[in-house]
Amino acid sequence: MERISLEPNKKVYFASDFHLGAPDHAQSLVREKKICAWLDQIKNDAQTLFLVGDLFDFWFEHTRVAPKGYVRFLGKLAELSDLGIDIIIYQGNHDMWMGEYFKEQLNAKILRKPQEYYIGNHRFQIGHGDGLGPGDYNYKFLKVIFESKICRWMFKHLLHPDLSLFLGYSWARLSWKQHDKEAPPPKSINKEKEILYHYCMEEESREHRDFYIFGHRHRVIDIELNPNSRYVNLGDWIQFYTYAVYDGQKLELRKYPEE
Repeated sequence: MERISLEPNKKVYFASDFHLGAPDHAQSLVREKKICAWLDQIKNDAQTLFLVGDLFDFWFEHTRVAPKGYVRFLGKLAELSDLGIDIIIYQGNHDMWMGEYFKEQLNAKILRKPQEYYIGNHRFQIGHGDGLGPGDYNYKFLKVIFESKICRWMFKHLLHPDLSLFLGYSWARLSWKQHDKEAPPPKSINKEKEILYHYCMEEESREHRDFYIFGHRHRVIDIELNPNSRYVNLGDWIQFYTYAVYDGQKLELRKYPEE
């Protein structure tokens, strides 16, 4: 388990599901500028920044080619890295094909599976959240294909980058349209229908953590698992603009800008 010792007056920030690039350039740019404003706001007291997956609606790196765009966001992350802020990025189901680019350019740590951290006085499990918990077997099958080294090699080496990125963005756009057709999330959370709640409860039955931090669900959730443990879902930066901050003693969900 990795330990993060917080320096005096420093904090850890968590955010997920920016989905930059969706649903189109114009709307994504508005969101990107807002995200950059938030990053600029937190840079003075941030020690570690966890970006918990689906930063992009689609991302695939070739050896010498990476998707164009997002220069404001990438530039702001580079600024934070240069200030000495540790950046930890989780690959989500939309950007699971991140490679060396973010390590080389941002000195970021790239993770795919949930990881354990001991931060300040508390124990955390942090992950994107896709494919966890009961059900969702269609996606779990697709996940095996998408994460296959053979399929990834074929996508990278047998297709021209323009074609592979076109196919990837088209697939992501279909997912976005399907998301639009779905009923909006209910205002109240029925934890018995929340798949990551069940995942966290099962994990907690095996080993205690104070906080389980996930994204993916596009819902702002803060559920008590027991008197000493919470499941927190970070929401997204599409409709909620929410994030979490930890100061060594307490974890809070917040909205940008502050209401």
